[in-house]
Amino acid sequence: MKIDQKTGILGGGQLGKMLALAAGKWHLPLWALDADANFPAAPYVPRFVEGDFKNKEDVLAFGREVDVLTIEIEHVNIEALHQLEAEGKRIHPRPGALEIIKDKGRQKQFFADHGFPTAPFTVFEDEKALLRAVEAGEVAFPFVQKTTTAGYDGRGVSIIRSVEDLETRLLEGTCLAEELAPIDKELAVIAARNERGELAAFPAVEMVFNPDANLVELLLCPAQISPAVEAAAENLAKAVIEAFDLCGLLAVELFLTQTGEIWVNEVAPRPHNSGHHTIEACVTSQFEQHLRGVLNWPLGSTELVRPAAMVNLLGAEGYEGAPVFEGLEECLRTPGVYVHNYGKTTTKPFRKMGHVTVVGESVQEVLHKAHWVKDHLRVIAAS
Repeated sequence: MKIDQKTGILGGGQLGKMLALAAGKWHLPLWALDADANFPAAPYVPRFVEGDFKNKEDVLAFGREVDVLTIEIEHVNIEALHQLEAEGKRIHPRPGALEIIKDKGRQKQFFADHGFPTAPFTVFEDEKALLRAVEAGEVAFPFVQKTTTAGYDGRGVSIIRSVEDLETRLLEGTCLAEELAPIDKELAVIAARNERGELAAFPAVEMVFNPDANLVELLLCPAQISPAVEAAAENLAKAVIEAFDLCGLLAVELFLTQTGEIWVNEVAPRPHNSGHHTIEACVTSQFEQHLRGVLNWPLGSTELVRPAAMVNLLGAEGYEGAPVFEGLEECLRTPGVYVHNYGKTTTKPFRKMGHVTVVGESVQEVLHKAHWVKDHLRVIAAS
């Protein structure tokens, strides 16, 4: 087992930063490629390379210098990854799977082809074709429109409930329309796998979304679901990561329907917002687990040590500029409250600027403290 493998990350944002912090205890030589040395990961990796992870030549040059290559964002140059794979580089997630996942239409078709339950959907070449289908009665209100590419952090998703919404909320470009699921709860399970085929899954989390930004505002672990639903959700996530033949992590977002079914919504082959609480709440963090998976090391225990909630710190509406964490001192005085500042130099409305994990002895305690944090901690801009 080699602990000196040069491990490259395409992306130098907050996920890269937290991967670097996890790698630090092993003194693992982590590299990152991104556009600017002011990005969050830069101070924490032994080598930060300025470049464009969407540019073929930049990715090829970076990938040829490392032993193992992984990602913290899906929107990277796939052509370069295929070439590096052909040259014998170890790449996780494997390029063929990433190519499917980064296209939501192909991702949904993959679920259907493999028998994974998901909301009924249709793919359209553009919004005009979708509009014609609505006018012909082939797509009924309400439905969810998703752009097939470039959507993340709430972008590229629109709920269309009426003719009026078609005029104001319709997204441009290749897209899919899916039935609005009869959701009871939105869940997520992060599955892990290594090259030996070992599998593990973190306990399911329950997600609450900001209705304006369509971003996760708060998550709770353990999710308030029955043991049978918990087991089914974890087994489904493990089945999906195996079907994709992935190593590292796969975050599997799920719908628990009002009739008790579990549907796969979307997946992400990397550390994920729904796993940030694992740093303080689980035996192994999702960031350590991802590194274990891509390096083919033994997977760590996913046991939840104590109940946790996570609050995303989004830039407050009406503010743009150098960030100020209003209420930080009060939070730091509160036991069981862990503030993570991503180190971004500019805040803007709904931008992810950090997160707070709250731990405690019970679900009720952590929910109470999480709502207190939401009321007392804001990211504004310096005047």
